[in-house]
Amino acid sequence: MDSIRTDLAVERTAAAPELPGVTQETRGKAFSVTEICIKNDTCGAPIGKPAGRYVTLEAEALSRNSAQYEEMAEELAAELERFLPKEGCVFVAGLGNRAITPDALGPRVASKVLATRHLRTALSKEELEYLPELRPVCVLAGGVLGQTGMESAELLEAVCHQVQPAAVVAVDALACAELSRLGTTIQMSDSGISPGSGVANHRAELSKRTLGVPVVALGVPTVVDLHTAVQGIYGKSVPKNRPNMMVTPRDVDRLIDHAGDLLACSLNMALHPGMTFAQAEGLG
Repeated sequence: MDSIRTDLAVERTAAAPELPGVTQETRGKAFSVTEICIKNDTCGAPIGKPAGRYVTLEAEALSRNSAQYEEMAEELAAELERFLPKEGCVFVAGLGNRAITPDALGPRVASKVLATRHLRTALSKEELEYLPELRPVCVLAGGVLGQTGMESAELLEAVCHQVQPAAVVAVDALACAELSRLGTTIQMSDSGISPGSGVANHRAELSKRTLGVPVVALGVPTVVDLHTAVQGIYGKSVPKNRPNMMVTPRDVDRLIDHAGDLLACSLNMALHPGMTFAQAEGLG
């Protein structure tokens, strides 16, 4: 298992099926949806995943040009809504580096999520009457350690202390093991996230344990470890002394644009259940 570098629970369980305390079910319409539930940390230890619920959605492509784009956005919104509290402010954190394309998913999504927490004080009562019922949402894309001198966990902890959100949604680019999953797969979980873990650049954990509120991790794989990819294609491990690198699709800029827009559209609908697909898409 240690030789397989991936953030996806569905790939981890595929390598170690029928683990005690780990259940799996499938469903879906526009997506093929796999839900994996890990009873506790001990049960998840063999696959390197903490306790929690992991939902993976797979499609041929996460593209705005898909004939099923509206159905995909609505199905993703419905899955996201199951992770979110019914009431209270939600803090959406876009993790990653907007200057490095494969790592720009979080900032891309954050730039398109509707921030509403300020509206109750910024608008008059008359103006508020013309707005649909909107949940309080605050959004931040704070950059990475090398840009800010602060760990994402430090920054988010400070914001959570001030804002007191009901939950945090952390959006980040992921790593996968199978080339076919690049830009075609979405994973969400309630177990939190360790930014950079899929590319061996572990940062401080973001979870309910560290932030004090539920953390929903949401992401799309944009890179694959070369040694892991070779092992998957040829069935042979690559010697550790051989050069390694992270590989990303040639059209990763397009991947980030389309996947980011889909995630943001669905997040807006999930955060504000009264919002239609047309309204959410128009925010982009």
